Order: sequence, then C-alpha cells, then structure tokens
Amino acid sequence: MSSSFFIKTKENSKFSKKGKSISAPKRKGDGDSGAKSKVRAKKPNAKFNEEISSDSEAESPVVPRKRQPVEDIDYAETPQEKKLRLAKLYLEQLKEADDNKAEDDDFETDLVAGRLEEDVLEQKGKLQRLIAKDLIQPDASEIRVLRGHKLPITCLVISPDDKCIFSAAKDCSIIKWDVESGKKLHTIPGGRKGTEDRHVGHTAHILCMDISSDGKYLATGDMNKLIMIWEGETCKHLYKFTGHKGPVSGLSFRKGTHDLYSASHDRSIKVWNVDENAYVETLFGHQDAITGLDSLSRERCVTAGGRDRTVRVWKIAEESQLVFHGHESSIDCIQLINEEHMITGADDGSVSLWSVNKKKPLSTVKQAHGCHGDAALEQPHWVASVAALQNSDTVASGASSCSHNSHVQLWKCGQYYRRLERLFSVPVSGFVNSLKFSSSGQFLVAGVGQEHRLGRWWRLKEAKNGIYIIPLKRKPPNPEENKMAE
Repeated sequence: MSSSFFIKTKENSKFSKKGKSISAPKRKGDGDSGAKSKVRAKKPNAKFNEEISSDSEAESPVVPRKRQPVEDIDYAETPQEKKLRLAKLYLEQLKEADDNKAEDDDFETDLVAGRLEEDVLEQKGKLQRLIAKDLIQPDASEIRVLRGHKLPITCLVISPDDKCIFSAAKDCSIIKWDVESGKKLHTIPGGRKGTEDRHVGHTAHILCMDISSDGKYLATGDMNKLIMIWEGETCKHLYKFTGHKGPVSGLSFRKGTHDLYSASHDRSIKVWNVDENAYVETLFGHQDAITGLDSLSRERCVTAGGRDRTVRVWKIAEESQLVFHGHESSIDCIQLINEEHMITGADDGSVSLWSVNKKKPLSTVKQAHGCHGDAALEQPHWVASVAALQNSDTVASGASSCSHNSHVQLWKCGQYYRRLERLFSVPVSGFVNSLKFSSSGQFLVAGVGQEHRLGRWWRLKEAKNGIYIIPLKRKPPNPEENKMAE
C-alpha cells in the first residue's frame, strides 16, 4: 500500500517536500464556497492497493460506476441480528437432534417408565429381581480372605459404592479395607478396659455396625453400652451416644437419611438423629434381649427378640408395633429383603421367610445347615447370621457350630417369597458371625471368627479369624436363549 494517504500531484509536490500534509477539503456548506470536493467511498471488495482521491473534479474527474445490488453488500451484523441467527441455528440443531434420536427417545421413555415402575414396586415391597437362577458356585481359588484382626470378627458392613469393607472384632478394633486390593486403608485400634476416659474408640467387644446410605457416617456399638459415630471417609471420631443400659446389639441407618436405630440387650430400641447429634425417642416391647435389627427407607425397623421368640415391626411414626411368632427357639438374626419381606435365623438351625402382612412365616427350613455330633446326640448347626440382596430373590445364611467345618448357604426365594430353595454352599472355617451382600450383587462378604460374637461357649483353635470375599458368579450367556430373545 502507498505510504501516503493522498495521491501526489504536481501542484502539491512542493508542500510534500517541506514535510507538510494536505488536509482534506471541507464539504460544501462547511464554510468553503470555493471548489467542489467529492470523496469516493472504498468499494467493499476493492484491492488492497486502491487509493482514495480527494482532488477536485477539475483535476481528477470522477468515473461513473454502476451501483451494486443491495444484496451483494456485506453489511455489519447488529447484536439483535446475531442473537436471532444463533437462536435459529440452535432451533435447527435441536430439531435435527430430535429427528436423529426418535428411536432413542422411545427407548429412554420405556426405560424411565420401567424405573418408575421399579420404584413403585420397591416402595410397596413387591419388587423381586430374579438373580438366583443365574448364580453358580465359585471355585475355592476365587474366594479371597482378608486377615488383620487379632480376635474373632463380630460384624462388618460394605460401603455404598462397594469399594470398601469395614470390620470390627472382639479386639475392639475397626479396620477399613480396600475391596480391590485387599489392603488396609485405616485402622482404629481398640483400647484396654479402664482407659475409656483417654482412649478415642472402643474398649469393649464391638457387636454391631452400620453405614449410612451416602457413606457419610459409620456407627458402631459395643458391650459397654456405647454407640460411636465415625466419619466414613476418614474414620475420624465424631460423636458418642449413651443411654442404653445393656450391650448394643443392633444398629441400622434409615435409608436415605441420617436417622439411626439402635437395639440393645436392655430390650429397648432407640432413635437418634446423627446430623444433630441428638437422641429422639425410645421404644419398648420385647420381653428379652434384642439380638438383631434392620431397616430400609420407610420410617420403621424390624427386630429379632432372641429368647422371646418374636419378630417385631416397629412403626415409628404411628408409635405402634406388629408382633410375629413362628420360631421354636431363640432368634439370633434378622434382615429385610425389601419393605415387605424379611429373613430370620435361629439357634435351632432354622431359617424363616416372612411377610409383614402375615403373622406366621411364609416358609421355614429346619436344620438349614445340617447337624453335627453323634447320632444319639445330634445337634443342628446354629444359624448366627443372615443376609439379603435387596429387592431380589437371593438370600444367604451363615452357621456357627462347635465344628470348624462350617459354611455359608445361598438360597433362592421362590415366587412371591413362598418358599426357600437351596442354591449352593461355600465352606468356611469358623463361626460365621456376619454376612453382607454388596449393593451391586457382585460379591458376598462373611465375617468369620474362632468364637461366636456374643460368647465363649466354644473356641475353635483350628479356625482362623478372617473376612471371606465370595464372588457371586453368573452362568455364561446361552447363545440359543439370546437368539430366541431376538
């Protein structure tokens, strides 16, 4: 481009030599009545080297040009026009996406409808995912055992994301494990009796524990009548709840909340608000020590009454309870399958399936884990723990006996929970004091010890304390069935 903005002519060259610039002539009507001046506008598509002339018509006559069509002129876009254009573009993209995903939308609609239907069935306690038919017994080599407690393991829970296991034992310690690697993530050591004032943690056998559905809080209860609240992520101690007059034998967080239910050998159930670090109320009804407790999302809990041989459903809001009879011996453990069905185990070796709408069991299997001893003195293996894969047809029970040859039994609940059918058993060495299914249904965890969690009636020297991680293997897909489904 030319270094000077104006075209040099013979008449103005002398001014250029003096270094002065020539200003553009004034427009007509601006005080200059002399020569006319005309400024030619730069054509939008003109070449870069084009120069603009400001000479008079006499010196540089203007060449007339054809007027450009209006549509060929590139006008600057106003903000309003830009908004309108972007809005139109966005609408076009939405329309295109809707056209391309018509089938996907239909699928998603069906999926949402299916989920809503499942939620309704779950709330009504009628959801039953059929999983048991596909389960097969794992090989012994596929079962992992975690060891770290010095004394028998009494209870355990699995984190909601299935990544961690929390276990507690008679050595008063709590260990947080990584499921994938099997390594310890945190250890809360137990203290000796008499060090309660200065030790942060338990100084007596831990009998029960539970974790909130969001993994925020971990609760543990011990023989010293204490409930400890811990931070689930860091295992930091938060609160200590007192009030029970006997060992704390059961703990359960209400699903979706931080309301905690606790049961005790003092025959009472207490309700706590962990967020507020507050006691709420106490419920009475059992005639003997409570041995187990569980709850789901409804404002209610279920309990096993030990030697009073009753199962009770506590309706917290209504301040009422339902009493169920059926076992012929002490009921040691209880677990909800869904909001309407539950499973229990007793020390006479029986396992029972219940509905909250029936006062008697829907199904009972006696001597569920077989018997031990001589023919004349044969005794059934004691059912010390039960577990349920929520909203499914799969449950499990664990036995305790004076023989180290014990096992975990997997069961299938028949249609409408009317019967229990054996699937397979997994041998373990010791008392199965605690059982938990993972939320995903990918594995089952068993807490095994040399002694029963509540006493020292037998000590199995051959047994070892450990956490058994049992994979729940599925049958390989059948190509013929897939073809029929297609």
